[in-house]
Amino acid sequence: MTRVKHCGVTSLDDAVAAAEAGAWAVGLNFWPRSVRRCDPDVAAGVGAALRRRVELAGVFVNQPLDEIAALAEAVPLSMVQLHGDEGTAFCAEVARRTGARVIKAARVGSRADLQALQAFRGVDFHLVDARVPGMRGGTGRTVDWDLVASRRSPVPLILSGGLTPDNVGEAIERVRPYAVDVASGTESAPGVKDHALLRAFSEAVAAVEVTA
Repeated sequence: MTRVKHCGVTSLDDAVAAAEAGAWAVGLNFWPRSVRRCDPDVAAGVGAALRRRVELAGVFVNQPLDEIAALAEAVPLSMVQLHGDEGTAFCAEVARRTGARVIKAARVGSRADLQALQAFRGVDFHLVDARVPGMRGGTGRTVDWDLVASRRSPVPLILSGGLTPDNVGEAIERVRPYAVDVASGTESAPGVKDHALLRAFSEAVAAVEVTA
């Protein structure tokens, strides 16, 4: 069954709604420049409420290791998503310091982008998002599914980028990812989840499994 990661969660209410909609993981963004930045105190409340129900993924972009480790302990995070220019050695050190599983994210707009991600063989997951100049994610743009489907790697894939309840079924059928990641596609405003869309997204994912 394809898993669902609801990212860009900024409140406990939305986190609980995501969990109730069947989320595998809830993504909490700690990049200061993100419109979906989650306050660390809110994140700790999410962790206290949901740590045994869902994976808690912290999203970071080129942030210091000490900062990542501190937040991983405080929340606590079960996964760390690195969405910047972090190298393989940094990813390994994050795993060692935090004990969390590591997601290495990449913005993919060409075959070269996809091949560069292959160097990260030691992480737990690869996440692909659309490449949009000047943006790190949450763009609402879809990645080239046919390009991503050509990927050959034993590292489990999380597919992100412009997914909605209307298109996630087709995306799964074409890419066959381990999990799908959604932020803007289930929002009423940046960082604010529409609970009906959370449920609709999970239902759309489940429907693919029934007919696969």
